[in-house]
Amino acid sequence: MSKESISGSAAGRLSVFKTYKLFVGGKFPRSESGRVYEVTDSKGKWLANAPLSSRKDGRDAVVAARKAFGTWSGATAYNRGQVLYRVAEMLEGRRDQFVAEVADAEGLSKSKAAAQVDAAIDRWVWYAGWTDKIAQIAGGTNPVAGPFFNVSSPEPTGVVAVVAPQESSLLGLVSVIAPVIAGGSTVVVVASEKAPLPALSLGEVLATSDVPGGVVNILSGKAAEIFPALAAHQDVNALDLAGADAELAKALEIAAADNLKRVVRPQAVDWSADPGTKRLMAFQETKTVWHPTGSLGAGGSSY
Repeated sequence: MSKESISGSAAGRLSVFKTYKLFVGGKFPRSESGRVYEVTDSKGKWLANAPLSSRKDGRDAVVAARKAFGTWSGATAYNRGQVLYRVAEMLEGRRDQFVAEVADAEGLSKSKAAAQVDAAIDRWVWYAGWTDKIAQIAGGTNPVAGPFFNVSSPEPTGVVAVVAPQESSLLGLVSVIAPVIAGGSTVVVVASEKAPLPALSLGEVLATSDVPGGVVNILSGKAAEIFPALAAHQDVNALDLAGADAELAKALEIAAADNLKRVVRPQAVDWSADPGTKRLMAFQETKTVWHPTGSLGAGGSSY
């Protein structure tokens, strides 16, 4: 084939558009409803069709998260830290793709989008370093009066459902997912409705980052449609309503009260600021073990 024909063939190629899918149980299904919705950039230009998740998709995600919880919560804190660091490594390798997606999603310049992506990568590293330090700041021995001692230690809450921040498509998303899984819980997250593409692409990173299937489940669509079923779901243990508006948040809190879910209410957050440990600790339970002391010998010493 001549150079001219090769060049002409390349010039006449059809565009290969990316098909965005959900991330549930470590796999990439389409919505069971078969629906999609158009995603546009800040200027109204079409970017892609994203899956429009249904309540059934949400229930499937909860099943996957519950199935993964035993293995993930039972892993050592050191191992969880390694996995989170691996996510940062893989995200770094696809930095240019995410810079482009965040720039389109949020209407940012390339330099500002790059700063957001870099901060998201750093956020994974931050939480990777915290996995084996949670017990040091949230647990310990307790002084009691009597012939016994007790020890309190933090344990993961379980399955956490999250409404992702609407305006921060990647950094905000990472800032609500990473603390949940760093502490040993599993998560079902509904991505930003208007800017879901960075979240759906993050699923591809997680799938190649040693994160067990079901630990993170990412849905796209309308939070007002999907999330009420998650808030009322008896196998969901906690909610983070970071991206919910006031009206939706109130309805979700009421639904969550039925089985006494923990709820982190929405509030103004600068996602680029130091995240601290507030969200990390929000999804930890405290287990206290009591143990009787006994005499070690005739001298009456005890332990």
